Amino acid sequence: MVETQKMLSPSDNPTMYIHDHLAYWKVGHGFWSLNLDTILIGALLALLIVLVGRKAAKDTAEVPSGLRSFMEMIIEFVDEQVRNTFHGRSKIVAPLAFTVFVWVFLMNAMDLLPVDLLDFISNALGLHLHARIVPSNDLNTTFAMSISVFVLSLFYGIKAKGFSGFGKEFLYSPFGKYLMPFNILMKLVEEIAKPVSLAMRLFGNMYAGELIFFLIALLPFWVQPLLSTPWAIFHILIITIQAFIFMVLTIVYISMAYESH
Repeated sequence: MVETQKMLSPSDNPTMYIHDHLAYWKVGHGFWSLNLDTILIGALLALLIVLVGRKAAKDTAEVPSGLRSFMEMIIEFVDEQVRNTFHGRSKIVAPLAFTVFVWVFLMNAMDLLPVDLLDFISNALGLHLHARIVPSNDLNTTFAMSISVFVLSLFYGIKAKGFSGFGKEFLYSPFGKYLMPFNILMKLVEEIAKPVSLAMRLFGNMYAGELIFFLIALLPFWVQPLLSTPWAIFHILIITIQAFIFMVLTIVYISMAYESH
């Protein structure tokens, strides 16, 4: 069942206004519920990447268009990061890094849209839905991506070293075979910390940034531009840095999987 409710203004009830803006457009209940806003916006942004990339790839003119030049600039930037960080051999790492950087950046950038935009559209259509516009503010999104990176690092670790080599590293590193229980404990902590920190870092930064926009919306209308404009400019730096960090750590974790410790 989809949750619906009429839109509140900041002056009605500030607490409920923030609560409503932190609610998701859900279907189902409990563990089996789905955040439809996260899924739909994330899918639309992924489709946007595909369409824009396809359009840029079809530009074969001698003088490249602005779009093609912009895409090439991003590709060269990502490729340089991969060459400086990744020391294994894989044709998938550079495309993966590019996809992660652009997709996370676009999901983060949705935070720059007006906080009441989705509610305004929803109410104009007569739906009155709770919805959030920033997919990276959803732990389901950040953990899904970080767990995917974790699984890829395990896959490439086994591929590079074989089951035997990967198992020996897991059991014998760093204290040798006579301290195997301590090795296993430390390895488990290390491996679990990777996806958890990767997911929580992105979620925490984006959640805090969105919350500040909500707090600014509670102020009188004549004060809001004085605070929201500089915060939005500063937030552009945050969303870019968070996308860059997620991309770099993705490359680092897969690169570590190739290396013998």
